[in-house]
Amino acid sequence: MKITDIKIRKTFDDGPLRAVVSMTLDDQLAVHDVKVIYARDRYFVVMPSRKNPDGTFRDMVHPINAAFREEVETAIIDAYQRHLAEVEAQAANTDSAEA
Repeated sequence: MKITDIKIRKTFDDGPLRAVVSMTLDDQLAVHDVKVIYARDRYFVVMPSRKNPDGTFRDMVHPINAAFREEVETAIIDAYQRHLAEVEAQAANTDSAEA
């Protein structure tokens, strides 16, 4: 299974939640509400989940093996970091055009 698209839907500056992401697998299956979290000096990915009546959370979608989990996490974090770089570049271009 290949990750064919990653879209950064929303970003956040404060708190551990840094982004909400959608990814497409094999150009046929979309997974929404994947979260990018920054905690303990590192980024990691949290899959979409729902809250159970007892207060615990259960993943609605998740990788079955460690190798694919690492592939998903690496691809999403790389896409998030590219998005941040693009936003910074756009801000720098806007600042230099106003000067």
